[in-house]
Amino acid sequence: MLAFRMRQRPVRAAAATSTLAVSLFYLLAQMAGAGVLIALLLGVSSSAGQNLVIAIVGAIMIVYVLVGGMKGTAWVQIVKAVLLIAAAAAMTVWVLGRYDFNLSNVLADAVNHGGKTGAKLLEPGFKYGKTDTSKIDFLSLALALVLGTAGLPHVLMRFYTVPTAKDARRSVVWAIGLIGVFYLFTLVLGYGAGALVGPERIAKAPGKENAAAPLLALELGGPILLGFVAAVAIATILAVVAGLTITASASFAHDVYANVIKRGKVREDGGRLDNRDSEVWVARITAVVIGALASVGGILAKNQNVAFLVALAFAVAASANLPTILYSLFWRRFNTAGALWSIYGGLAVTIVLIVFSPAVSGSPSAMIKSHDFHVFPLSNPGLVSIPVSFALGWLGTVLSKERDGIKYAEMQVRSLTGTGAEKAVQH
Repeated sequence: MLAFRMRQRPVRAAAATSTLAVSLFYLLAQMAGAGVLIALLLGVSSSAGQNLVIAIVGAIMIVYVLVGGMKGTAWVQIVKAVLLIAAAAAMTVWVLGRYDFNLSNVLADAVNHGGKTGAKLLEPGFKYGKTDTSKIDFLSLALALVLGTAGLPHVLMRFYTVPTAKDARRSVVWAIGLIGVFYLFTLVLGYGAGALVGPERIAKAPGKENAAAPLLALELGGPILLGFVAAVAIATILAVVAGLTITASASFAHDVYANVIKRGKVREDGGRLDNRDSEVWVARITAVVIGALASVGGILAKNQNVAFLVALAFAVAASANLPTILYSLFWRRFNTAGALWSIYGGLAVTIVLIVFSPAVSGSPSAMIKSHDFHVFPLSNPGLVSIPVSFALGWLGTVLSKERDGIKYAEMQVRSLTGTGAEKAVQH
């Protein structure tokens, strides 16, 4: 879609670059979460042991991606979605049942078990309202989460697994409904963990707050429920990691290798694995490299909150992809220069701000604790990087003389009716 109105090769290369960046940031969260979960199940508390667990999980997931492909990933995602919602619903009902199905009692008990900060647990701004900087950081986080969803490459790629535009829209409606219900479940589960498990026990567990849900399952149903929840969580992580890895590797192989490096002169049937002109061979090698980088990043980020790491990926997606998508759909004058400025500029600004933020150094939960080189005060850069990316897209467009109104008109028809859209293919 991004390259439809533009010069193909430069825009494809830019889109592939942003896809790789978003996927790597998202993979950090998944690998860190997987390591924490399995370390909790195995009783591994040492840092070296957790690092080894993350490395093993990364190797297993690389093998799964190489063997399963898109079709296997799709089936895992279908099964895990059903199990995840069922597990969350069961635990929510279980928690409410402990308190006579009165949410107020759950909240009150969470406050009572909250220790010194328990009284402030229900007050607005408890985490993000202490200072002006934390308030702005919360706004930045919210902006990244709201806008980043529309730019996640592995979500956009799922539209190629349905046959028509109508089916794609129906899938989105169902997804929004199910996700909304699941988020309501997490409210009960979070306060339920605070009430039944307690913050001190959560803080001492591997992964700290990332272990809240498994510890709640252990408290409610013992080892059996913990095992079920852990299995569902591992399946969820497996599905997300597989989808991300396939998206990133396919993007590099098709957009960069096939269309930029080889300029379309490669085989698409895969052929033998030792055929270096094979697009499939390149995709598999890319998957191994991405998996290895994700494992290393997961080790560095294992003490970070998983939800926070996901928010960083959303910020990258919102900054690098969303402006180009919106401009392509709704601005007739938008051109190749604007797309390149928006993608590369938004991506560069976001990554630079993250590197020099408290998420990497200068805070108790930073990835690098031995040094402090942070100069940007916000943990999430979305509030700055997203507007900058939009501005760069506009500036690059107005400074360029390139225009193609016919392509824009054709794209409008395609986007509104689905006419001429690519069909789902076998993987």
